[in-house]
Amino acid sequence: MGYVYYGRYANFYEIARVELFRKLGFTYSQLEEEGIGMPVIQMETKFIIPAKYDEIIKINIQIKEIPSAKILFHYRLYNKKKNLINTATTLLTFIDLQTKKAVRTPKKLLEIINNNFSEKENR
Repeated sequence: MGYVYYGRYANFYEIARVELFRKLGFTYSQLEEEGIGMPVIQMETKFIIPAKYDEIIKINIQIKEIPSAKILFHYRLYNKKKNLINTATTLLTFIDLQTKKAVRTPKKLLEIINNNFSEKENR
């Protein structure tokens, strides 16, 4: 068919989240070392045009709200021609890896988000 399988988009979103955190100087490994996990609890996706195999895709990711016990990511995927391919959101919750219970956003991550994002200006 020549198009990217729809199930692969979840991988694109995960890569965008990991790279965003890495760019901000915070990694998933650091979260896990602190005993914190971030499972996806909701994902909404809108497919606009298909992505093709071997096509370069640019992913814009935003955090539009300061998180508490959950964090919402917004995604916009574009092809090389700057056509919008896909929009999506993922909602993740912070959990204690031992108890599996919800916890608040880790202090260090919250500081990083507060220092890099505002409700008016997102990167």
